[in-house]
Amino acid sequence: MTARAAGFTLPPRRPAQRLGVAVVRDLVELIVTGQLAEGQLLPPEGPLSEHFGVSRTVIRESVKRLEEKGLVVVAQGRGTQVARTGSWNMLDPVVLSALIDNDESLGVLDELTVVRGSLEAAMAGTLASRRTPGELARVEHALAAMREIQHETDSFRQADVVFHFTVMELSGNRLAENICKRLYRRAMESNRFHGLTYEHAFESTLDEHALVVDAISRQDVVGAERAMRDHIIGSWQRRRLAGPPDEPGPGGGERE
Repeated sequence: MTARAAGFTLPPRRPAQRLGVAVVRDLVELIVTGQLAEGQLLPPEGPLSEHFGVSRTVIRESVKRLEEKGLVVVAQGRGTQVARTGSWNMLDPVVLSALIDNDESLGVLDELTVVRGSLEAAMAGTLASRRTPGELARVEHALAAMREIQHETDSFRQADVVFHFTVMELSGNRLAENICKRLYRRAMESNRFHGLTYEHAFESTLDEHALVVDAISRQDVVGAERAMRDHIIGSWQRRRLAGPPDEPGPGGGERE
């Protein structure tokens, strides 16, 4: 009796490409969490194929993806070795997500905030140095949009993102913009990044954004850099989880 005759139809087999995505994700997590440590050799294709329940072809393609992400080094005759962390492509979406999701100490988010703060500060300074009346009007409009919806958490968060993206885009620094947007988007997916709230969080966020706009308006390069950096780093430090990071925070509150 066939499966169809018995009233049951097997689900369609997942394409090998999708199987490979799952294998890559699992292997990335094993490397990022240190279960496969720096310098350690990956198991041969056979055991990996058996473990994941996929063909050797899928394993081979998955290892190639890991190599492209800088996580492993394939040496002919020696096998596949986990690369040092300095070689990892940490802007790769899969790698960055795995780093953030397994960031028990919040150290990755600390580092992300420092990098973001430095790059966005530079972009704010660049904009202040040569902003046009039209560009200033766009930044002021982004701040006004935040003021209008400050008590609607989800809408306020989106308006906050628009403000930062507006400054990035108007700076004209495409490389810094691209890096910051990747970091920002991935961080926003993590509950740990949103952290804790505190009294007058919305007000302080608006005040700090206003300082950035004021410096840009006055074409104060140093002031714009300082205001943006202080806001991003200070905002994270205030809402950073004080307890174990796996404990859910109350949600809401200050944004960036």
